[in-house]
Amino acid sequence: MAPLVRTTEETPNPIPTTVRGTIPTWINGSFLRNGPGKFEFGNDRYNHWFDGMAMMHRFHICDGQVSYSSRFLRSDSYVSNSEKNRIVISEFGTLAMPDPCKNIFSRFFSRFTIPNTTDNASVNFVKYKGDYYVSTETNFMRRIDPQSLETKEKVDWSQYIAVNSATAHPHYDRNGASYNMGNSFGRSGFFYNIIRVPPQEETRGTRGSADLTGAEVICSIPAAEPRYPSYYHSFVMSENYIVFIEQPIKINVMKFMLYRFLGKGFSQVMTWAPEYGTIFHLVNRHTGKRSEVKYRSAPMFALHQINAFEDNGFLVMDMCCGDDGAIIADYSLENLRRASGEEMDEFYNSLCRNLPRRYVLPLTVDKQTPLDQNLVTLQFYKATAKQTKPGEVYMTHEELHDDELLQYGGLEFPQINYDKYNGRPYRYFYSCGFGHVFSDSLLKMDVRTKELKVWRFPGLYPSEPVFVASPKATEEDDGVVLSVIITPRKEKSTFLLVLDAKTFTELGRAEVPVDVPYGTHGVFNEMG
Repeated sequence: MAPLVRTTEETPNPIPTTVRGTIPTWINGSFLRNGPGKFEFGNDRYNHWFDGMAMMHRFHICDGQVSYSSRFLRSDSYVSNSEKNRIVISEFGTLAMPDPCKNIFSRFFSRFTIPNTTDNASVNFVKYKGDYYVSTETNFMRRIDPQSLETKEKVDWSQYIAVNSATAHPHYDRNGASYNMGNSFGRSGFFYNIIRVPPQEETRGTRGSADLTGAEVICSIPAAEPRYPSYYHSFVMSENYIVFIEQPIKINVMKFMLYRFLGKGFSQVMTWAPEYGTIFHLVNRHTGKRSEVKYRSAPMFALHQINAFEDNGFLVMDMCCGDDGAIIADYSLENLRRASGEEMDEFYNSLCRNLPRRYVLPLTVDKQTPLDQNLVTLQFYKATAKQTKPGEVYMTHEELHDDELLQYGGLEFPQINYDKYNGRPYRYFYSCGFGHVFSDSLLKMDVRTKELKVWRFPGLYPSEPVFVASPKATEEDDGVVLSVIITPRKEKSTFLLVLDAKTFTELGRAEVPVDVPYGTHGVFNEMG
């Protein structure tokens, strides 16, 4: 597994690939990918996979041919670390140590200074007002040229709205507005904030700088436990509602304030605390009003949502869920670089499996709603919701899979036909199967029949699948699925895979003559 998480060289100038099979000529655009690509500076080594410096990749597809390029994000973190030839900015699992050239007193007191927040935006490509940015989970993003992958200006969310961070998984409505979530904390407590960024103005024309003007917080949700707020990676959005899931991956605020003095990375101030259970906060997306009903479930965690939609007075929420949130800290580079065989198998078998689940939330709960009876009256739904006391509803989930999925080890990185079906009733999603520490299969799930289609070959490790609709699509799965396939057993043999989304069979591949590391998320940037 070690080759999946080793430093690679960037390829700033586009190079040709070797195409095998057929890549449909109607695909015209760039598949943009993000993820860690550099794991050391000088003698300093990062501890966690999330810590690696952001590397951006572009597979440009036109007339059935593909070119490849990549660049490291020139973040302040990357530039400062490069200049000092050591790690000087702390990351998720790695604490930057004091400058060894300083005297002992300076090194000691430097532990009491507020550390710089990283702008190493290695998680995703996101879009606001027509501009592309790369994002992580701090208050910083970087605007990007999606053609050249050139790093543009750094953008600080706190200069536009009162938040200290934002997720790398915004949602987009059909009017062009973007929604996200970010934290804020101060004397009044800890809050989870829903953010709305308005659409791009039609008269804007070409701008040479980032533009988040008009961004606003439409709802602030107080933390149920102000001293132990929840970590979250994404959120739920349907056509009329947003749901924030306050899950029991908890951040110890006191340790967070002192983590530099304690000599701990940020990952070490997070704990799995199942005794707190899970709370679902329901918010009207148009008014920002939060429901007074408290929806609860058994402890679980969800990094990625699949989809959500409204159905006759209910909100149906599909997501990838696990029962042990400690898994996030487990992805240390030490674990990921274990030798193949018994040692790696032991680590894999210790990991929680994430599986697709469906929760059904009743939207109308009032004084007349009965206690202790299932409120979910929709046909064919197995999830339940019972009002256990006035104003509080306890939900149980439906497993959105059959036993067949278990042989592929669970799944993650779900994607749908987002443009047409996000927030609406849908049938299919695409994901990575995790029969290994890293994904080793691609899956297509029919949520009505729970039927699976699978693409898997030994020794090949696919990235998050991204759906691209055919220009003449008449059905939900008319199009292709794109995924970057990493081949750790053979150097310089990574390839872009193109699957027919309907049959889930290979149409073609584009072989890249350079090494590419395992990444996180990506998008397809359609060209005119």
